[in-house]
Amino acid sequence: MANRKALGRGLKALIPDVPEGKQENNSNIQFIEVVKVSPNPFQPRETFDQEKYIELKNSIAEKGIVQPITVRRYNDGYQLIAGERRLRSVSDLGLNTIPAFIIDVESDEEMMELSIIENIHREDLNPIDIANSYKRLIEECNLTQESVAQKVGKDRATVANFLRLLKLPKPIQESLQSGEITMGHARAILSLEKNKEQIDLWKKTVKNSLSVRKVEQLVRGYSQKKKPAAPATLDTKTYYIEDAENKLRTKLTTKVLVKPKKKGGVIEIEYYTEEDLNRLIAVIYGE
Repeated sequence: MANRKALGRGLKALIPDVPEGKQENNSNIQFIEVVKVSPNPFQPRETFDQEKYIELKNSIAEKGIVQPITVRRYNDGYQLIAGERRLRSVSDLGLNTIPAFIIDVESDEEMMELSIIENIHREDLNPIDIANSYKRLIEECNLTQESVAQKVGKDRATVANFLRLLKLPKPIQESLQSGEITMGHARAILSLEKNKEQIDLWKKTVKNSLSVRKVEQLVRGYSQKKKPAAPATLDTKTYYIEDAENKLRTKLTTKVLVKPKKKGGVIEIEYYTEEDLNRLIAVIYGE
């Protein structure tokens, strides 16, 4: 993990190995005809903020394109890799040409990887789009969670936590996607086991504009209601057990249950994929 290289934004994200001093050489940047640029079939972004799009279009109308789009040669024209909103803005403004950085991409798989990674590094990409991007890198580019983490410059636990968001019911995913709730809310809701409980808590969260801390408190309340009455001899251990569960959840970043018995007890650690299991093993062994 020590030699992990986090990709940057824009052109550096797509060509991270450009030698120092050659990034200002614009020999590969050309003004190309807008009509010759076909859409990116691997676009990972599912939603666009309309207000930000209008701001971008107004900025381009006033000052022009500050950052070129990135394309590859495709048939008799070009195929977009990065810069869909810039391309849309220029088209809406009726401009005929747009500056583009033209790079060589050998395969559709490589193009998909470049498109997804470039989008992940944009600050306005919502958590669900990021999660779906990680999923596509794993499923369509045959990468492991560890490989994805290295390519995007994140910890494997972070990648795993984003992927877990895709287990939420669709309405909650859409709420997170639109910015109605935050990732903190979503992760708290995800701690509940049943979809109905998750939906009920989500509705309550949205209706009452609950804070993340309040949602976490409600989640603990749900858990307490579901627990069977413990033997009298275990009553004094309730706080200790809750504290132990919270510490383990924080350390392992997954759901953990401590189930006491008359003598000893059982610790249940939940995992979601084979990669997630390997991550937990690495954490437990201190690797």
